[in-house]
Amino acid sequence: MEKTKDKIATIILYVISGFVILLLVAFISYILIKGGSSLTPSFIFGNPKFTEAGGGIGPQLFNSFYLLVITLIITIPIGVGAGIYLAEYARKGKILNIIRLSIETMAALPSIVVGLFGLVVFVQMAKWGYSLIAGALAITILNLSSMTRVCENAIRVASLGVKESSLGLGATKWQTIKKVILPMAMPQILTGIILASGRIFGEAAALIYTAGMSASPLNFSNISFIDKASPFAITRSTETLAVYIWKINSEGMLPDATKVANGASAVLVIMILLFNFTARILGKKLHESYTGKI
Repeated sequence: MEKTKDKIATIILYVISGFVILLLVAFISYILIKGGSSLTPSFIFGNPKFTEAGGGIGPQLFNSFYLLVITLIITIPIGVGAGIYLAEYARKGKILNIIRLSIETMAALPSIVVGLFGLVVFVQMAKWGYSLIAGALAITILNLSSMTRVCENAIRVASLGVKESSLGLGATKWQTIKKVILPMAMPQILTGIILASGRIFGEAAALIYTAGMSASPLNFSNISFIDKASPFAITRSTETLAVYIWKINSEGMLPDATKVANGASAVLVIMILLFNFTARILGKKLHESYTGKI
């Protein structure tokens, strides 16, 4: 009887897993089929004779990657640091309860609310205007709770069995965290980074109110983090690919807006898939190098 129940439960889990995979494959296939005809160099990089995407989606694609880099530079140190504190240093009490309540509350915040908060604080009060740094900070608020929880769980699991051994051999607590626990927790932490990256690529609501909806031509000969004419400036308005897809669908300014949106969506999905696969391969290599498997 118990074996029969176990087989039935196993079959049900396999069916659910297969349905999830099938749903993902169908979703990705639909987007790629609808937008596949637009995936040309002219569509991505621009061409004076090509008007379907207003000259190409190259600026929006670059803005998405650049926003990803800036946001991860802010999110990763804070998320990993918070995870280390909660897993290794925090003591049970009112302060810890307040921290966990704050993390749970941040995780439940709608992106549109975070966008309005960023509009008031970063755009208006800080007087940064619609800028890349304002958008990066808004996305950081959205991602910080999940990043912190992933890092905390990864560090807590990785420390089992090795923490006492390292301390017993004479290593300090920080040496144990830095040299033993963090390398073992790296694959799980990288998973959190991948999840955060997907949120950055696909987010639009929060960026509309903070990063803006204008994409100027890119002049890579001008390298500056302050001059708004430079593509690397964190103070310039930054229209990402997700925001661009929303804008052309909502405004209807282009005669072939549907085709452009389908093509831009296909590019966005391909970029996310490439990033996920690359990040997982890199994470595996890092884990093997830290654990001495190479």
